[in-house]
Amino acid sequence: MTDQKEMESASHHVVSPKIYVIILFALILGTAATVWASFLELGPWNPVIALAIATGKAMLVVLYFMHVKYSSKLTKLTVFAGIFTFLTLIGMTLADYFSRAWGQW
Repeated sequence: MTDQKEMESASHHVVSPKIYVIILFALILGTAATVWASFLELGPWNPVIALAIATGKAMLVVLYFMHVKYSSKLTKLTVFAGIFTFLTLIGMTLADYFSRAWGQW
């Protein structure tokens, strides 16, 4: 009886191949959008658009291929903590960069 409960609690969510094919086409579409956006003249918005598309593609990879979407709350919290730490470090770097008096020394 105990083995049955352990097996049920250790079971994993099975993702259908249809979902993987949909994610594949979404990633291909995201790659095409990145290439298309690279040919547009958007001035300082080019890297912003490219990073937004890359972030969307990264979210799909993390959620589906790393199975975070179907994981426990602790796994989701760990991923969120990593993203929060990364954004904090980027924010501190940009704060330092923008606060410098470039060319005024």
